[in-house]
Amino acid sequence: MSGIQVKGEVLNVKPVGEYFSMTVVAPGIAERSKPGQFVAVAVGGESGGMLLRRAFSIYSVRETGVYGGTVEFIFSVAGHGTAWLAAQRPYDPIDIVGPLGRPFALPREPANCVLVGGGYGAAPLFTLADSLRTRGCRIDAVLGASTGDRLFGALDAKRMAASVAFTTDDGSYGEKGRVSDVLPEVIERVRADVVYACGPMAMLEAVQRVASESYDGAGIPTQLSVEESMACGIGVCMTCVLPIIGNDGQTRMARSCVDGPVFGGDRIRWDALGTVPDDAVGAHQ
Repeated sequence: MSGIQVKGEVLNVKPVGEYFSMTVVAPGIAERSKPGQFVAVAVGGESGGMLLRRAFSIYSVRETGVYGGTVEFIFSVAGHGTAWLAAQRPYDPIDIVGPLGRPFALPREPANCVLVGGGYGAAPLFTLADSLRTRGCRIDAVLGASTGDRLFGALDAKRMAASVAFTTDDGSYGEKGRVSDVLPEVIERVRADVVYACGPMAMLEAVQRVASESYDGAGIPTQLSVEESMACGIGVCMTCVLPIIGNDGQTRMARSCVDGPVFGGDRIRWDALGTVPDDAVGAHQ
């Protein structure tokens, strides 16, 4: 189902640790949303000069309420566009398109699921956990960040998961190291059937490597939500392409915003990220 454009209204903006949370009244988007999808938000206002939208994973939705359906997303101030978002106030108008992208695939039967998040990239894992629980799945989580104040959703994770492991690069919260350092033990301990992850590409590559080496090399499937620059969100601008192996074994340049952002980790050509491989369909020879 394709996204819709809504002239919404800001319900609130609040700091969440090192990040910001924005909740937008956006009837129609909330009702259509599935875990792993995202919204594309216009920034700068009608008189601003910023033409490109900003893409954010959906953190939570409420299909009904006093003001209608709402969508909440998390962001970090990294430039003029996100600084403009952080400065918005309740009742300010906002233009939002969604839900966009391919969501996470859910198990048909109850399964042991490990959810891995890096920084505020963990945001879409919480609606995913809700959907998995309704299917009788066990949830275990691994959350990491560079520092303790850049972890996202620690309290939510403790509520939603049977166990949670935290890692930080500097050791300021949880274990010192990366999520990939503790993930092998978690997979073995809970006898995981599948790993879901969202975060920086380097983290996702490490998660895929660990998952593929699990159970003495037998491996387990992964569902990875990639972080690529999505300037339009609808597959037109081609800024978010990455090499993906299709069912026929051929590599094609896929658009993260419409073919993803969720991909099977074994389908991503990790060795060729940022390039168009010579063997890709349509590549110049």
